[in-house]
Amino acid sequence: MKNNQDNLNILIKISKKKNITQRKLANELGFSLGKLNYCINALKQKGLIKIENFKRNKNKINYFYILTAKGITKKLNLTLVFMKKKMLEYEELKNELDKKNEF
Repeated sequence: MKNNQDNLNILIKISKKKNITQRKLANELGFSLGKLNYCINALKQKGLIKIENFKRNKNKINYFYILTAKGITKKLNLTLVFMKKKMLEYEELKNELDKKNEF
């Protein structure tokens, strides 16, 4: 489940900031650069993202990330799973508080 949460966080960040560097993305997510690189490559292999070079960059080491249609669908599905989980947690806490207030 943690892997799904990591993937969702990456997909959300990429959808908002397509030209973010891996170093900055890792920093914002609290990941090591190695972990992020591994996750990015896994997302690419699954067909959820595309990685492109900046065409006019002299160094050709800067990339931007594009969510594929499959990536957008996966992001939506992961978000729905996350929301359902949080709603269940909320209901459990609410029921627990209601039981305590009965006494």
